[in-house]
Amino acid sequence: MNLDFIARLVQTLKDNPELGAIEVRRGPLGFWSSVRVSRAGHPLGGPGAGVTVTAAAPVYAAPPLQAVAPVSGHALPSAAGGAPAAAGPALLEIKSPMVGTFYKSPEPGAEAYVKVGNRVTAGQVVCIIEAMKIMNEIESEVQGVVREVCVENAQPVEFGQVLFRVDPNG
Repeated sequence: MNLDFIARLVQTLKDNPELGAIEVRRGPLGFWSSVRVSRAGHPLGGPGAGVTVTAAAPVYAAPPLQAVAPVSGHALPSAAGGAPAAAGPALLEIKSPMVGTFYKSPEPGAEAYVKVGNRVTAGQVVCIIEAMKIMNEIESEVQGVVREVCVENAQPVEFGQVLFRVDPNG
């Protein structure tokens, strides 16, 4: 792990007061294999505190981050037809863990990671957020059916902005 990477992690903590801690785990050959981020006031590993993301090694890049929170069962507009989704079980939100640019696919012209109606599993890459010229793969922490993609491709996103809504019972 190089000092530039560590300096960027420290700067991320300074720039985001809602973050409480960043834990980096080293994998084989000394490269980082996962990063755990916790919100302020939550110890690492506590309920609702942090999420773990895994990157393909060897990578010396800013870590991907992710936040997931439940949403009430209110009717939500559907990305496909504009008609509200049926009220029912609570949907889960996959939120942006950082400020950056949202990309739905690994490269221009490629198939989107996920679309409305696709089933996602925990650990599956759902999008990329580019921050400081680094492409960060965002992985789902939930499983279910994507009911809404809330962001257009190449759109700027803010920290905590909802990217996807997932029906865990779908």
